[in-house]
Amino acid sequence: MQTSAVPDLAHTHARPVHWLATATAMAGVVAAAGLLQPTAQAAPQAGPQNTGTAAASAPAPDPAGVRLPLECGGAKSVVTKKASGDLDGDGSLETVAVARCDAGSGTPPSGVYVLTRGRGTGPRVVATLVEPAQKLSVKDFAVRDGAITATLLGYSSPDVPSCCPDQLEKVKWQWQGGKFVRTAQPEARSM
Repeated sequence: MQTSAVPDLAHTHARPVHWLATATAMAGVVAAAGLLQPTAQAAPQAGPQNTGTAAASAPAPDPAGVRLPLECGGAKSVVTKKASGDLDGDGSLETVAVARCDAGSGTPPSGVYVLTRGRGTGPRVVATLVEPAQKLSVKDFAVRDGAITATLLGYSSPDVPSCCPDQLEKVKWQWQGGKFVRTAQPEARSM
């Protein structure tokens, strides 16, 4: 008989008592890890829209809970972008919504609306920053440090096809003196 180069490991066969002890130890580790976790904070809404700096107790207004002042002639309106932050420094979150009519084709103009939570009521529109009548589309939209920034795309004349805006303007809105003040950012140019 030839001897094996591997030592005899007969004593290492797992018995049910070993599995029970292992399972009990693992359950104890998982339970302890759960108890030692830091307390969970309210998670911010996903996406670039929640880049404000305010920590408010009430959630930001949801644009789905308000009728936006869009005239869509039978089509429904759609919120294409939204972001929240404390825009007026009162400690409450406002929501900025970019919305347009849900047209089947072309590039329908956008409206930009500021929503706040009403006292005892649902959300309401408190400011319109871009009217759909201006025939602008919104790109690169954000709320950060109490300011709203966006790139507005427009048309130099009615002859420019609606698919292909040829004007670009970077703008910023900030709450000053009881209203939103719009300023042009550097790089305003034609496309």
